[in-house]
Amino acid sequence: MRSILLLTTTLAVTTYAASAQEVNVVSWGGAYEVSQVEAYNKPFTAETGIKVNMIAADNPATPLKAQFEAKNITGDVFDIEVSDAIRLCDEGALLEIDPADLPAAPDGTPAAEDFIDGALLDCAVANIFWGTVIAFDTTKFEGNAPSTAADFFDIETYPGKRGLPKNPKRTLYLALIADGVAPDEIYDKLSTDEGVEQALAKLDTIKDEIVWWEAGAQPVQLLADGEVTMATGYNGRFFDAMVAEGRPFEIIWDGQYMDMDMFVIAKDSPNPEEAMEYLKFATDTQRLADQAKYIAYGPSRKSSAALVGMYQDGKTEMGPHMPTNPEHMSTAVMDDPEFWADHDAELSERFNAWLAG
Repeated sequence: MRSILLLTTTLAVTTYAASAQEVNVVSWGGAYEVSQVEAYNKPFTAETGIKVNMIAADNPATPLKAQFEAKNITGDVFDIEVSDAIRLCDEGALLEIDPADLPAAPDGTPAAEDFIDGALLDCAVANIFWGTVIAFDTTKFEGNAPSTAADFFDIETYPGKRGLPKNPKRTLYLALIADGVAPDEIYDKLSTDEGVEQALAKLDTIKDEIVWWEAGAQPVQLLADGEVTMATGYNGRFFDAMVAEGRPFEIIWDGQYMDMDMFVIAKDSPNPEEAMEYLKFATDTQRLADQAKYIAYGPSRKSSAALVGMYQDGKTEMGPHMPTNPEHMSTAVMDDPEFWADHDAELSERFNAWLAG
């Protein structure tokens, strides 16, 4: 009997080790993925022995929704935006996450008190704050550099093509900011027909000069190739191009659009236990601070802020490059996930009709 029990236990352990010692993480690729591999994945594997398979997507919410609808989940942890996390949680695609299961801060502060407001949802845990910002090629505007969102729309003073994302969320707001609307009035405006028309009319002034992008790496490449002189894009991507690659770019922080990225676990994921271990590890205080060594995104935990120091080059102070730097917040527009959960379909339809017109 004892030998049978030992054999059964051995087989169970062997089967678990052979089949479950990995986790599939779907993220955004590029410099952002590199920061996650260095700050999260390598130390996680070193500590647990669990292999991390990184899978890049232009928007990880898209394959997550497709896999859920097809009842064929292949990813475990997905890195998605807040509005997508809310919608997919409501649709039953995600596992609920108890904040009590997350690691406390080093001083013992519970996770529920340590994460920044809005960073914990029923099915999601935020890892970073990031901004959509304007960047320009300094060699194109020597002696007369743009500095505001309005300058992005001033083709006469600052000539050249403009790179913009092909979606309403990070395009309509910028047009309103450039047209003089205050950051705290953006969503009130976009909830009215008149406000949407105002934004589209502003976009009309540069429509012929716009090069549309759909993936995070594209605006950096558009600038680098000289196809545009200004582009909006993710601040961490521009930082990587400027500091790691030495590109002659500069960021305009006026009217940045601030958002969070969140880790979620797909319901019926192939490795749910490993997925939860990864999520807990990657969102502890030290790991979130470590990510800031590799990319200019702000950690979502209060206790991480004091641990953010230098870039991996050992000479670039990260604070001035963070979207959460107080100097960058005065004209920032914070993402309103509830607004977009309610209005995304409607505004996408109007935006696409404008594009086709």
